Amino acid sequence: MKIGILQCDDVRDDLQPAHGNYPAMFEQLLHHADDQLELVFYRALDGELPADVDECDVYMTTGSRHGVNDDLPWIPPLLAFIRELDARHKKLVGICFGHQLIAKALGGKVIQAPQGWGVGVATHDLMALPDGVHLMAAIPDALSLVVSHQDQVVKLPDRAVVLAGSDFCPYAMIQVGPHFLGIQGHPEFSKPYSKDLMLARKASLPAEVLDNGLTSLQKPVDAERVTRWMLDFLRNT
Repeated sequence: MKIGILQCDDVRDDLQPAHGNYPAMFEQLLHHADDQLELVFYRALDGELPADVDECDVYMTTGSRHGVNDDLPWIPPLLAFIRELDARHKKLVGICFGHQLIAKALGGKVIQAPQGWGVGVATHDLMALPDGVHLMAAIPDALSLVVSHQDQVVKLPDRAVVLAGSDFCPYAMIQVGPHFLGIQGHPEFSKPYSKDLMLARKASLPAEVLDNGLTSLQKPVDAERVTRWMLDFLRNT
């Protein structure tokens, strides 16, 4: 399977020596699950997008420090590309910023949430599984992933089904039709990276949010499980 990964940001320069950039994070995550995957990266943040949606079998997006409502020249073409993927029924998994791109591109609404920052490890109630998931065990009641976001989807696009959510983030994982999957959390983020990112943003985070976020890193995460689900979803054509 050839996965086109739409890169929407770079990891901060001061954190790259210890944690790598987004391509390294996604290579580690996906190749750990399946070392036969072919990954092609497009720097969407520089305006680089596939010339045709059929350049790759399926697509994924990275997170971003930017918001989907920011007035940046590369965001409208990316939204248009997502709408083309939808029209062509090409599979797409959106991570964090990409999750919000899916919602905005298809008529939903994204805002800076009044709940404030979500950081550290967040746990969401699991309501349903993405299409195509092959269960290795019983369906879990909840799902925990590293998160890092201010914005949230507050209005779902048509055809969207909520798969996981919580009081803090009601639409933490959604599926739109048989071909789009959106995940607010970051399966590609390690706990050490989450810690260093929170500390780097210390001036922007309320003290209580920072303390709770750092404490939450003691909780286990379901990154490997979610990665299997993502790949099952992408393969199920």
